[in-house]
Amino acid sequence: MSYVRHVLQPGEKLLVTGRLHWIDYWQATACAIIAVGFLVFRPQAPSVRLTFETCSVALGLVAFALAIRTAWLRWGTEIGVTDRRVIYKRGVISRYTAEMNMDKIETVQVDQTLLGRLLDYGEVSIKGSGASIETLKKVAEPISLRAAITAR
Repeated sequence: MSYVRHVLQPGEKLLVTGRLHWIDYWQATACAIIAVGFLVFRPQAPSVRLTFETCSVALGLVAFALAIRTAWLRWGTEIGVTDRRVIYKRGVISRYTAEMNMDKIETVQVDQTLLGRLLDYGEVSIKGSGASIETLKKVAEPISLRAAITAR
């Protein structure tokens, strides 16, 4: 059971579940492409060929580690908008949570770069009276998330 569903109060309805965008995999993808490039374009000289193959294996391992790290971060992050509050949870082993009641929310700000607009991801900042939830970075469909928060 997800954390957000676990902490729902009696009668509280989950309206929208947010998630992190897949763009976080770009580092792992770039390393994997470079690793394949080292294999495809390796020279025929044996001494240099071994160096290219070693670099390819090393970059492949880095790409794998980055992909696992990103998957772990995405799996451990939950964003939930209910009819009463906004819930944010990060972490699997150690956990960080933040919640804000809907009646305390003053503004919801969305920042998107050009690439973010093209691929539909961005940063969402929720500011409330006296406090704010930290900026949620690389959120998929940030406009939909903002619409769910502000539609009261």
